[in-house]
Amino acid sequence: MTGLVPRQPDATPAAYDAATLAVLAAMEEAAEKHLEAIRPHNTKRSYANDWALWEEFHDWLAERTGSRLPSTAVTKGTLVGFVVWLDTIKLAAPNSIDRRITGVTVTARNEHGVEVPKAATVAARQVLKPLKNDPERMARGRGKAAAATPEQLRQMNASVADGLTGLRDRALWLMAFAIAGRSAEVAALRAEAIVHVSQGLEVHVPAVKGRPPRDVVVGYGRNPDTCPVRAWLTWRAAVGITTGPAFLPITVHGRLGDRALSPEAVREIIARNAQRAGLSVRLTGHSMRAGFITTSRRAGKREEKIRAQSGHAANSPAFWGYIREADKWTDAASEDIGL
Repeated sequence: MTGLVPRQPDATPAAYDAATLAVLAAMEEAAEKHLEAIRPHNTKRSYANDWALWEEFHDWLAERTGSRLPSTAVTKGTLVGFVVWLDTIKLAAPNSIDRRITGVTVTARNEHGVEVPKAATVAARQVLKPLKNDPERMARGRGKAAAATPEQLRQMNASVADGLTGLRDRALWLMAFAIAGRSAEVAALRAEAIVHVSQGLEVHVPAVKGRPPRDVVVGYGRNPDTCPVRAWLTWRAAVGITTGPAFLPITVHGRLGDRALSPEAVREIIARNAQRAGLSVRLTGHSMRAGFITTSRRAGKREEKIRAQSGHAANSPAFWGYIREADKWTDAASEDIGL
């Protein structure tokens, strides 16, 4: 493909004999192994995450074009597109995007034998430069996720897209809220493990990332616009799914995919719909989980019931942080003390 430059060994004088060239090649290989050995573990893990996100970008692109480019296509066009995607779809901070450019180029070279053209990285960072001058963008990713509220869910419902995409998106974010689900858990849900009963839904949340599975119940909501049961049944009937992934990708042409959404795609759907609704706060995938816990607590639900839904351990600092936030104005110490 145009723009891809297979890695070549450093130029060597033609006068070198075969034995010298063999020694130089062995030294080159030894140098690569040594550099890999001394590279910090956290850096290796970060590069792996960067490449996984690069793969996700290619999946996203394929959904919209109908053709998937090879992941080794690290060109000026794809790298600039990656930067724009991270900024506008993932809402990533500019410094994070800068690191990911490095991670992708290093992985392309070391793991796939592809030397990324210098013009590609220069162009990507040219696109990134004005983003670093935007204070709002630079503040992204700081602080904990905002907890979603039922009112915000109603606002999102009012502006949801038409067609299958809108049906899927609404069912997805309401399911995420109702099961207090992590993005990876929502992505891993199976249609056959969401059982409709007279009271609502019985949902098996599968194990992800070493966390144990759990079985939760989701009751009918009073408001049809924010009822997770009705939203799920409508989406299921529209696409006719009974088994397999609960939530599927949809191309810009309305074609339904046959594989599960990724956790990144789940987060993107929630963030995109919140932005589309014009919410004053930025919601992320974790906002649904946080929102369920605080909303349920304010409605007077018992701590052990909430934990059973969210899958938090009894001594989880994150869980008790949500509870403290929800209880902040309940019998406040400064309330009704004669002031």
